[in-house]
Amino acid sequence: MLFDKMINRRIERYQSELLQKYCDEVESMYRKMRGWRHDYHNHIQALQASMALGKYDEVNQYLADLNQDLTTVDTVVKTGRVMVDAILNGKMNIAAQNEIPVNAKAKIPEGTPVSDIDLCVIIGNLLDNAIEENKRLPRDSRFIRVYMGRKNTQFYLSVTNAAGKKRAKTDSRFLSAKGVEHGFGLSRVESVVKKYGGYFSADSEDGGFTAELLIGIGDAG
Repeated sequence: MLFDKMINRRIERYQSELLQKYCDEVESMYRKMRGWRHDYHNHIQALQASMALGKYDEVNQYLADLNQDLTTVDTVVKTGRVMVDAILNGKMNIAAQNEIPVNAKAKIPEGTPVSDIDLCVIIGNLLDNAIEENKRLPRDSRFIRVYMGRKNTQFYLSVTNAAGKKRAKTDSRFLSAKGVEHGFGLSRVESVVKKYGGYFSADSEDGGFTAELLIGIGDAG
C-alpha cells in the first residue's frame, strides 16, 4: 500500500511537470504562428519591391525561405479539438526537429467521452516515448505512425514507432534501454483509459513498439 502511494505520487509529480512542458510547447508553436501572420504584409511588400526592380533570383530565394519557415509551422493536423491539435502538432514539430518522420491521420469522432486534458495526457505520453526511442536509432530507420478515429462504436488510437531490441516487461512495465522503467508514462495512459472503461495494450518487438487503445463512444456521433 505504501509503495503504491509512492508510485502514485511519483506519477502525479511527473504528470504535473509534463503538463507544464506541454503548455510551453504549445505557447512556442502559437507564438511562431502569430509572428509569421504579423509579418505577412511585410513579406508581400518586400516581394513586390524586388519584383518591381526585376530581382527575380532574389524573389525566388525569398519565397524558398518563406516556404521553409511556413513548413515548420503549418504541419497542422486537425483532430476536431483545438487543445489536442496544439499538443499533437507540437509533438510532431519536436519530432521533425529530431529528424523523425511522422505519418499522422487523426480525427476525434463526435461523442468521444475523453476530456481534452486526458487526451493530451495520452497523446503526450505516447509521443514522448516514441520520440525518445527514435532518438536512439540511426536517422534512416526512424519513424512514428499515429492514427486516431472511429472503429465501430469506439474511439481508436494507435501510436507505432521504430525501436531497438524487444523490451523486457516487469510488473506490467517495459524496461528501457537505459535500464530504468519506461512504463510510468504507459501506466499513466493505461489509468486514464481505464477511467473511461476502455482497453489499452502495448506491444514491444524487435524494431518496433505499438500502443493501442479503445474507448466506447456509445450512441453519439
